[in-house]
Amino acid sequence: MRNFILRRLLQTVPMLLLASLIIFMLFAKTPGDFIDGNITLTAARAAELKAIYGLDQPLFTRYLHWLGQLLRGDLGFSLQYQIPVSQLLNQYIWNSFLLASVALVFYWGIGLAVGIASALKPNSLFDHLVSVAVFAAMSFPTFFLCLLLIKWFAVDLHWLPVGGMTNTGSDDSGLAWMMQVAAHLVLPVMALVMLQAGSLTRYFRASMLDVVKMDFIRTARAKGLRERTVIFKHALRNALLPIITLLGFELPGLFSGAIITEKVFNWPGAGHIHIDSLAARDYPVLMGFTLFLAVLTILGNLLADVLYAWADPRIRVRS
Repeated sequence: MRNFILRRLLQTVPMLLLASLIIFMLFAKTPGDFIDGNITLTAARAAELKAIYGLDQPLFTRYLHWLGQLLRGDLGFSLQYQIPVSQLLNQYIWNSFLLASVALVFYWGIGLAVGIASALKPNSLFDHLVSVAVFAAMSFPTFFLCLLLIKWFAVDLHWLPVGGMTNTGSDDSGLAWMMQVAAHLVLPVMALVMLQAGSLTRYFRASMLDVVKMDFIRTARAKGLRERTVIFKHALRNALLPIITLLGFELPGLFSGAIITEKVFNWPGAGHIHIDSLAARDYPVLMGFTLFLAVLTILGNLLADVLYAWADPRIRVRS
């Protein structure tokens, strides 16, 4: 297992270099930049600023300079916020992680439980009701669902706050602050769960249906094993194999932020700075953030490979 992980780690090095090159070229070739977008600058001042930030250098020279910064742990400098990109991300990205991780626990738990229950009773009334609920939730546009939840629970019923992370002007700390954050989390988490749990439920149901029809499940039942043992010890482990890939891709999703959901609920996460930086053409922020997500995606794939190898030892042998 150790050799398997080491081989996968070595394979990530050229992938990271290629990802950095693609990301840099993508933004470097995009027309305009933060300085060009500022119409108040004179041509002389714009040229001076480009020289200061190295934007007048040849493309490959700029890439090598940026790559050297990355190797030193420097993601660059935000032209809009006038602070290092790493510092800017550190201010907002953990809020996105909090929101996404809480939502992840709920929609994976719901998807797993409902998907398995639906697969064990195919074509039953419960299965049909789950299918209707799943497709109904998935059919709502994100912004409309968020606004609907705000109207019902915040405006009409006054049960929950409209948005933000804490109450306006609040200086609470400790347990009182945690209760405020928890209350503000409810609506955005509810929106994310409703949007994500449906597709996971269908994945779990389809995977479980394929496994319970296999010969080794019939053999386990014929041996007199309890149904609970057959389902959770034999069927579930094999049904989880196709789902492991999805879990690997959840890692970057935890930090990337649900852009529309965060914007509607005014949640101070990565989605906010992503939209603002895109509008201002603050490419150092966008490049650093995109590279960070690329690293998490590669690590997520590595995690999926390791989990695959743990769940199915034949993968380690072939690799």
